Amino acid sequence: MAIAKAERLMNLALCLLGTRRPLSKRELRGSIEAYLEAGNDDSFNRMFERDKDDLRELGLVIETVENLDGETGYLARRDSNRLPPVQLDAEEAAALGLAARVWQQARLAGAASGALQKLRAAGMPEADNPYEHSAIEPRIPVHEAAFEPLMLACRDRRPVVFEYRKATAVRPEARHVEPWTLECWRGHWYLAGWDRDRGAERVFRLSRITGKVRSRVGAFTAPVPDVVTVRETVESWAGETATRSARIRLRAGAGYPLRSRATATRELGDGWDELEIPYGHGLDAWLVEFGPDVVVLEPADLRADVVERLRAVAKG
Repeated sequence: MAIAKAERLMNLALCLLGTRRPLSKRELRGSIEAYLEAGNDDSFNRMFERDKDDLRELGLVIETVENLDGETGYLARRDSNRLPPVQLDAEEAAALGLAARVWQQARLAGAASGALQKLRAAGMPEADNPYEHSAIEPRIPVHEAAFEPLMLACRDRRPVVFEYRKATAVRPEARHVEPWTLECWRGHWYLAGWDRDRGAERVFRLSRITGKVRSRVGAFTAPVPDVVTVRETVESWAGETATRSARIRLRAGAGYPLRSRATATRELGDGWDELEIPYGHGLDAWLVEFGPDVVVLEPADLRADVVERLRAVAKG
């Protein structure tokens, strides 16, 4: 919804909710700036009727009455538009409490905390907090500047464009994307959506987005699937579902994510360890991120892919 229309609908709703008597279209037109700029009467009437229908579709109960001057009047009584009391059980309260705690580094943190306080003031039950006496606290870190604009674009179904640097590329390139959903996996945020240039579904790691995320006008050109498998796609990149095994040398004290996935570890001495890890599509891109701390021993094709990626980075 365009900002101007949303503001106009909000002003109309406030006028209808704030009055003690029905207001005529003439009075509403004189009270709302957007209606004053509507031009002739026909343009205003069409705009007002559309706005009134939109508010009713959103759930606002608008009454139509005849006032003393013979004009049709409109109002929205507060008692007819009051939401029922919020009723939450202990499990629902715990879920909301957890959701408010994990957004510690996002700009939504303040809004989430305020909403939680209002719900508690309205009688939401206090759920037992299993983390209250623990050194472990659930948290979803949000460091990438692209997170918030992409989250809003997913919510509003707005196409976006951003510069994206693949692990194999020296320089970023523009990607035109219809964003579907964001998901956090092992401390990293990923965006799933429709890549317009490639005509296919793609998953992007937010830490590889450079510059600003810019919104584009227009509707989506591809249908949004009911289920978006972000995590499964990323797992396949990292070799989570692989049946093959790779053997690497890893510098002692480095590469803890690799160590956590190793099926076997052996100390080599001289500050190096040997690891066996699952081998699947995209493992070469992940190993490159550890730079000189990793040396691929086998298989040969994985070693060649990692060397090629490192050379591409060195040329940049």
